[in-house]
Amino acid sequence: MRSGFETLATLIYLNQLMQQVLDGKLSFGAFGEKTTVLLLGSRDGSTPHQALNIVTILQKCDKRYPGIEKLYGMLSESAHPNHEGMVIGYSDMNEEYEATFSNRWMELHGAGHLESMDLCMTTFYDEYQVVWPALMEKLESWIEVRDIELEAARKKA
Repeated sequence: MRSGFETLATLIYLNQLMQQVLDGKLSFGAFGEKTTVLLLGSRDGSTPHQALNIVTILQKCDKRYPGIEKLYGMLSESAHPNHEGMVIGYSDMNEEYEATFSNRWMELHGAGHLESMDLCMTTFYDEYQVVWPALMEKLESWIEVRDIELEAARKKA
């Protein structure tokens, strides 16, 4: 599910970048650089671009969809071997401090995860089927109007 929210956040951020170009807040060259890093960045050195931190992207997405960053944080807590993961998700303590180890994630969060998955997919559908096509059409028109200017800037760079 975390991966699904990461994919959603990437799409939202890409849509935000396109809107910034259309609003004149981001140059087309900077847009190209940001999308290159967004889509080709890596952490293991397999590409020449350093990947963006997904939490940074989620913070930007949280402005459009308040709560998405917190939801991702909760998913991260259950995915890592930290306090919640070790003490709550994989064990149960009794009054004598005896631990019984088992996987309790479905019991603790199963119903909420179904709601979160629905939220993720519904939001992805809206961003991909409604927001992205409209922005892409506007960006294509924006590029056509500025074609000569953009080509001159490319040759200059």
